[in-house]
Amino acid sequence: MNAFSFPPPPPCPEAEVLRQEVRDFLKTELADRTPVQKAESWTGLDPAFSRAVGQRGWLGLTWPKKYGGHERSALERYVVLEEMLAAGAPVGLHWIGDRQSGPLILRVGTEEQRQTYLPKLAAGEAFCCIGMSEPNTGSDLASARTRAAKVQGGYIVNGTKVWTSFAHLSHYMILFCRTGSSEDRHGGVSQFLVDLHNTPGLAIRPIYALTGEHHFNECVFQDAFIPDSALLGKEGDGWNQVTSELAFERSGPERFLSSYWLFVELIRALGPNPTDAGAIAIGRLTAHFMTLRRLSRSVAGMLQNGENPALQASMVKDLGALVEQELPEIARNLVDAEPDEKSTHDFAAVLAHTMMHAPSFSLRGGTREILRGIIARGLGLR
Repeated sequence: MNAFSFPPPPPCPEAEVLRQEVRDFLKTELADRTPVQKAESWTGLDPAFSRAVGQRGWLGLTWPKKYGGHERSALERYVVLEEMLAAGAPVGLHWIGDRQSGPLILRVGTEEQRQTYLPKLAAGEAFCCIGMSEPNTGSDLASARTRAAKVQGGYIVNGTKVWTSFAHLSHYMILFCRTGSSEDRHGGVSQFLVDLHNTPGLAIRPIYALTGEHHFNECVFQDAFIPDSALLGKEGDGWNQVTSELAFERSGPERFLSSYWLFVELIRALGPNPTDAGAIAIGRLTAHFMTLRRLSRSVAGMLQNGENPALQASMVKDLGALVEQELPEIARNLVDAEPDEKSTHDFAAVLAHTMMHAPSFSLRGGTREILRGIIARGLGLR
């Protein structure tokens, strides 16, 4: 069996100083947001807020200054993320660019790509989406069928991407598609930086959630031309690039804090003298959150050290989704309130919102089955 551990992250006193700065900022910025709006958090959309965060220097926190970054540690960035999520900040628009697209461009992009895209992302003035999932392929990225065929000066792209979060509000897409033989599942794929506002042949169509919200999209490429300069990294190296990228996507505090505002409202609803069942449930959930935070911060420390903790990140994501999906049912059994997002009772409104979104928690970032396959292979069990 392979070695597997979550080493403690290195000490970072600067992060705790930053924590108070972020809390003071959020106390003012979020003063008028309702509990349901805070429950949206990482799907909350507010361009002005994203720009304000960028102006404070809290996007691209770890990136080099010459690309608009601030050369601070991964643990300082972690503090910003968890404080934003715990407070219910609307981080949806800048989230992907700061979390994974920017680091990917920094790592494998050309100098021109770094100078073109990273300063805009760090300023909160441009946003990214991810073109990974496709119809009928689930979370099996190696089954991608969208193809970029080489032509003079660039590529012609045909295919469809689905569940593309915020594509309708984003400026750029990191597109994962096939450039080589379909028999070479891992070696025949590449990534491209697609300008969503200037790519003829690309149609972005809404996919509405059960709640009526428009977060997801279907992105259809029909003979869409993208230039050679759009290639991100090396042609044919997309699999290695995307698997390292997913370590950023799967390990952050969003993997266990998406339901956190329901936890806050549950504590308020139970009051200072909860029943024995209520006290046990709150204690158990608190222990889960503390454990997941410890694991997630360990991954942040490994990323800071230049490691690729894809296995550990998959475990954090899987365990976090279990807690997030379990929380609404625990809350329903403890508080006699009918879920109603329009209710004036904060607990009922937040419960309804979380229940409607909870099924997606085990899908985004990779399904539970795919993640457990990755974990099993990493541990030498299959």
